[in-house]
Amino acid sequence: MILVTGGAGYIGSHAARALRRAGYEVLLYDNLCTGFHCLAEGFELIEADIGDAEKLRPALSRVNAVMHFAAHSYVGESVTDPRKYFHNNVTTALTLLGAVVDAGIKHFVFSSTCAVYGNPKQVPISEQTPCQPVSPYGVSKLFLERALEAYGQAYGLCSARLRYFNAAGADESGDIGELHSPETHLIPLVLAACTDKGPELQIYGSDYETRDGTCIRDYIHVCDLADAHVRALQYLESTNESVVANLGTGRGYTVLEVIQAAERVTGRRVRRTKASRRPGDPPVLVADPSHAQTVFQWLAKRDMVDMISSAWRWMQRGWPS
Repeated sequence: MILVTGGAGYIGSHAARALRRAGYEVLLYDNLCTGFHCLAEGFELIEADIGDAEKLRPALSRVNAVMHFAAHSYVGESVTDPRKYFHNNVTTALTLLGAVVDAGIKHFVFSSTCAVYGNPKQVPISEQTPCQPVSPYGVSKLFLERALEAYGQAYGLCSARLRYFNAAGADESGDIGELHSPETHLIPLVLAACTDKGPELQIYGSDYETRDGTCIRDYIHVCDLADAHVRALQYLESTNESVVANLGTGRGYTVLEVIQAAERVTGRRVRRTKASRRPGDPPVLVADPSHAQTVFQWLAKRDMVDMISSAWRWMQRGWPS
């Protein structure tokens, strides 16, 4: 059985379903501060915090591996409230790691982020790119990566540290999808701006040195991301060797290209306005995913149309809570 922390959240819920499809039993663990009951339907859910050692101990006694998604993940908020991010993403996460080691568990898949790279000087970004995070969020994720390295050397905890880029889309069934409050991700905001009730989209910066002046990002379908987590777990099980890997498609889209794709999929105009750049936004973030392709035999299969189409189907269901 696999314990999925943050299993009632966006990526954790998709990973849980991918694990089940691969034949694993799954136990979800989430305090529901940002997760949703509807994303955990059909799974056993322990409602508790990863900093609660008393709740962790019996849960971990039932499993033989952990996938860890439970973290705060708003870059801007991490700048204004770093204490919140270091407490949850570092302090309570260390409680989790200690309980994992005490339980004798040897395999740990960690949801990391491309934010550990900061503002890279070269793209595409490989795992050899220096890690120089510029936000407390990125620092907190890199800290736990370093802790996992140390725990591997000292206690034999094998980990996959997965640095992924911009997750997007929804499960093809339409049963689960992206659900954040507040929503900060581009594609849901673009689709909301297609509707009468949704807010107008703010385009932050139109004067970057890119092909149309807007930022370029590497978007990866959440189902491809979930599949990569399963492959990473299988890699740990078969090799007992730790690994770091970027998860992306290797292709970047500008903000305007995402808007144009959304307009084609929905047949509606995206209402938008230009705004000034946000501090710290790199012009281009695109992954080199070749290492993950080699070690996991994994390749992202879905494109931007798939991401937007699946997200649009999910949104039209009314974003349940």
